[in-house]
Amino acid sequence: MPALCRDCLTEFKSGRRCPACASPRVVAHDELNTLSIAHMDCDAFYASVEKRDNPSLEGKPVIIGGGRRGVVSTACYVARIRGVRSAMPMFQALKLCPDAVIIKPRMQAYVDASRAIRAMMQDLTPDIEPLSLDEAFMDLSGTARLHGHPPATMLAQLVKRMRGELGLTGSIGLSHNKFLAKVASDLDKPHGFSIIGKAETVNFLHDKPVRLIWGVGASSQAALDKAGIRTFADLLRWDQTDLIARFGSMGDRLWHLARGQDRRRVSAHAPMKSISNETTFHDDTSDPDLLDGHLWRMAEKVSDRAKAKDLAGRVVTLKLKRADHSLLSRRVSLRDATQMADTIYRTARDLFDQVGDEGPYRLLGCGLSDLTSAEGADRSGDLLDPQAIRRSKAERATDEIRARFGADAILKGRALR
Repeated sequence: MPALCRDCLTEFKSGRRCPACASPRVVAHDELNTLSIAHMDCDAFYASVEKRDNPSLEGKPVIIGGGRRGVVSTACYVARIRGVRSAMPMFQALKLCPDAVIIKPRMQAYVDASRAIRAMMQDLTPDIEPLSLDEAFMDLSGTARLHGHPPATMLAQLVKRMRGELGLTGSIGLSHNKFLAKVASDLDKPHGFSIIGKAETVNFLHDKPVRLIWGVGASSQAALDKAGIRTFADLLRWDQTDLIARFGSMGDRLWHLARGQDRRRVSAHAPMKSISNETTFHDDTSDPDLLDGHLWRMAEKVSDRAKAKDLAGRVVTLKLKRADHSLLSRRVSLRDATQMADTIYRTARDLFDQVGDEGPYRLLGCGLSDLTSAEGADRSGDLLDPQAIRRSKAERATDEIRARFGADAILKGRALR
């Protein structure tokens, strides 16, 4: 069975320890030298950057988040052992780990670290598909001849460089498609290297819970539970046509993933799927003026990002979280794609009015999805709102003034609320 030492990168035939350096950090697999689709996930990335930059934090539970009323962005493994998880309300995290060191996110530091890691990835392959600052897919097909080593060796070299040059660690998942590579990267964290080969795929998945599937959240899990689907073995008992009839396009995806089939390619230019902005309030609020002001500012930020990327969207989403952390989400499809702050705001405001008085709220969010090129967007106007085209022209003129004199050159009254 082919084997690789993750410490000195020696490739050898088999054994539990490296014949060159005696390290037990060995990865061995029948398909070690033939698999080429990888997923690299940094270990507790934000917290690891903070501990690297401040050695006094070593050994302490560290939580990255936005204060007691916010949520956990990430936590180091010391805090995770005590039950702290990403997206957990901060007050709950502090109950589990009262001695935690709370650090506000330093996004620029994380961006800089991410760029350094991305440069190391680019030394291996141009086929990189980032998912976030701290994780990405890589396709190393055909690179063995270039590097003189199989992809597995180059991936081990990548995480070794990350640790040596950046003081950060990551976990590697190696397989024959993206779905399984992402599953594999989570099997042996932190600083892991796991492989799922073609020959073992069906047996590996058989008794695993379907929540392993990326994108199966609480609502999807509830729908699957109602159908008696909890494991991949349960999925295998369904015909493809029945799954599609029950779950639509998701059913077709489930049928293929149950068999370990994923035809998605690693794309270095994967399209953006949505643009959103949200905020958590310091105090729960039902104040209509305050909420309206926040909603306008969010619509502006979403619009600015869409314009910067020359994108427009056909679906506007409103997100509200109540004081008890229950979530309200509303969305509407527009007749034409838009990138205009005025349209996004007015649509989100209509959604907010439909919700009614269900506050107070601790979080408000606004988003734009079903994105497409901005060419042809916001052209037809609104027959029910004759002033829409006039406001659109005024917004374009405002954009030009801000581009020339600064973002604060012109402010709407509602933005000051």
